[in-house]
Amino acid sequence: MYTDKKNILQLVALLEAHGITKVVLCPGSRNTPIVHTLSNHPNFTCYPVTDERSAGYFAIGLALNGGKPAAVCCTSGTALLNLHPAVAEAFYQNVPLVVISADRPAAWIGQMDGQTVPQPDVFRTLVKKSVNLPEIHTEEDEWYCNRLVNEALLEMTHHGKGPVHINVPVSEPLFQFTADSLPAVRVITRYQGLNVYDRDYNDLIDRMNKYQKRMIIIGQMNLIYLFEKRYIKLLYKHFAWLTEHIGNQTVPGIPVKNFDAALYAMPEEKVGQMVPELLITYGGHVVSKRLKKFLRQHPPKEHWHVSPDGEVVDLYGSLTTVIEMDPFEFLEKIASLLDNRTPEYPRVWENYCKIIPEPDFAYSEMSAVGALLKALPESCALHLANSSVVRYAQLYSIPSTIEVCCNRGTSGIEGSLSTAVGYAAASDKLNFIAIGDLSFFYDMNALWNINVRSNLRILLLNNGGGEIFHTLPGLDMSGTSHKFIAAVHKTSAKGWAEERGFLYLQAQNDEELAEAMKTFTQPEAMEQPVLLEVFTNKNKDARMLKNYYHQLKQK
Repeated sequence: MYTDKKNILQLVALLEAHGITKVVLCPGSRNTPIVHTLSNHPNFTCYPVTDERSAGYFAIGLALNGGKPAAVCCTSGTALLNLHPAVAEAFYQNVPLVVISADRPAAWIGQMDGQTVPQPDVFRTLVKKSVNLPEIHTEEDEWYCNRLVNEALLEMTHHGKGPVHINVPVSEPLFQFTADSLPAVRVITRYQGLNVYDRDYNDLIDRMNKYQKRMIIIGQMNLIYLFEKRYIKLLYKHFAWLTEHIGNQTVPGIPVKNFDAALYAMPEEKVGQMVPELLITYGGHVVSKRLKKFLRQHPPKEHWHVSPDGEVVDLYGSLTTVIEMDPFEFLEKIASLLDNRTPEYPRVWENYCKIIPEPDFAYSEMSAVGALLKALPESCALHLANSSVVRYAQLYSIPSTIEVCCNRGTSGIEGSLSTAVGYAAASDKLNFIAIGDLSFFYDMNALWNINVRSNLRILLLNNGGGEIFHTLPGLDMSGTSHKFIAAVHKTSAKGWAEERGFLYLQAQNDEELAEAMKTFTQPEAMEQPVLLEVFTNKNKDARMLKNYYHQLKQK
């Protein structure tokens, strides 16, 4: 029988799955649940060593004999500190070593409780990875714990070998051994390129061809990549390709972009048909919360993330494989390895999303964004500020020739204007910025420099506050909280824009917007930058947006 501590069960099951079966065990009480579970499992070879200073070096000897990782487990407090010399030796000798330390609950550290020292990250720069496991009370805790252990064990042999530290907080009671088996756990694997020198990838290709429902999601990519025709034909028909405007032109064909609205409208009986079996992702951040929720609630059987850095990124909670290589190199590599059958799944997504109509809003922030996107010159750069604007833009189509930029690294409102102004300063194209009032006024000093050029055109959506907060489900902004949450204001950019040398335009209705948009989007160069301020009513905007999504549900 094994401990009932779920974080320990995850740890031990993953040690076994990753092939780490030689373990040095040091005595103690706090690590008893770990020691008991490891020593009673038939697949582990355990070595008792009392002195931690010696135990660490003993484990190095085990790892050096055969080159496979070994582990050493100690109790809480200064026991861990006695492993420090061995950890340093393992780091500089590039020995794959797992240091497992039991710990007291975080609440008792520094409270004069026995055998407590700050254990997480105690080895600092002498380990390749240090993780502090959560005690598991929820499904999310279990997912997090599983991910952390996988990350640590993968990093031990990533770009060279070395030690990693896994700290395990353990609350009392310590001595309940009621689990009769280890749990089935998700094991994350990493391929460092698709070459036989790292690991045989034939099984990976076989698994890919086994699945008929294959989806590729492309996150933010600040570049244009043109696939060769021979790859386009081989790749495109095999996958449902989903991306957003911030993904730019990085897909071998025409992707589905209105999936966010499609997911909102999707009837429950259609969900099973739309869920992928295999999900492959590349690129950066994804804006759509609905897509994240959809795939977290309906996880694929496998999720492969392809990235040059090979980091573990588990956005949808179902990551199984990390492929460390350039994503376009990966796609071109697998193109000729796909079987000849053309699956129906990509057409299912395309046909369903085709029936979702592009919105036709009355005068509002949404209609202003739509008017801009429909009138943009064929070759320009479009900068989308965070919060509402980047989401509104996704409701409309734009030509693939337009570069789309957005600060989605942290998705904050600060700096959107400054980034766009900096980009435009080095650009030979027209640069259009769509930005909300809070983002603009927060960053208005972006215009307070001598580098603002005449190729800059700013669409400022001013509804007197943070409109997006009005659409958040479950948030009641009645009473005094309203002015604090939504940052209500009565500010206009007119004086600041004119002082900074901008041609200032404004609109307060459909007719004024249509007339101003002609000047704002004209492809010819102008002598000065332009700012078009569109005034709308945030309450009406919020109602219109809610009605649009309500109507989608009715279709």
